[in-house]
Amino acid sequence: MLKKVIIGLVVAIVAYFAYGVLTTRSHSPLTTAEGSSGDLTVSVDYCQPYKKDRLIFGEESEEALVPYGKYWRLGANDATEITFSQDVNFAGESVAAGRYRMYAVPYKSKWEISLNSQLGEFGYFEPDYALDVLKVNIPTRINPNTIEQFTMTFDTDSTSLYLNMGWDTTMIRIPIAKE
Repeated sequence: MLKKVIIGLVVAIVAYFAYGVLTTRSHSPLTTAEGSSGDLTVSVDYCQPYKKDRLIFGEESEEALVPYGKYWRLGANDATEITFSQDVNFAGESVAAGRYRMYAVPYKSKWEISLNSQLGEFGYFEPDYALDVLKVNIPTRINPNTIEQFTMTFDTDSTSLYLNMGWDTTMIRIPIAKE
C-alpha cells in the first residue's frame, strides 16, 4: 500500500511540474526564424513573449519588463540560440560557423548583442560571460506601430542578410554576411 502511495505522489509531482512547464511555454511559444543568402543559412530558436499592456523597455524603477542595462535572454523560457551554416561577419565581427547562445543588454539608443558558447540553458540564467565570443552594439529604431509579440525576422539586400528584432515600439537590425 505504501508503495502505491509513493508512486502516486511521484506521478502527481511530475505531472504538476510538467503542467507548469507546458503552460508557461504556451504563453511565450517557442519558434524558429530562418534566413538565407546564397548558400549561407542562419536560424534562431527563441520564445515569443507578449506585451500584454506592460512597459517592455525602460528603467528598472519604472518596473519595465526588460530594464535598460540588464541581461535579457532575447525572449522567454529557454535561452535564445542562433546557428550559422558558415563562417559569418556578424555586425562587423567574425564568427565561426556553429551554434551560439544569443542575448542582449538593451539601452534606450542601442542594444549590446552578445554571442556565447554556453548552450542548452532553460530559464532565467545569466551566461558565463567568460564564454562570450563577441559583443556588438546595435542602434535601436523606433517603430510607429506597437509590436505585441516579440518577433525576429530575416530580410536581405544585395550584400547582406539582416536579422530584425522587434517588440513594443523598439526595433534593431543586425547585418550578417558570409565571411
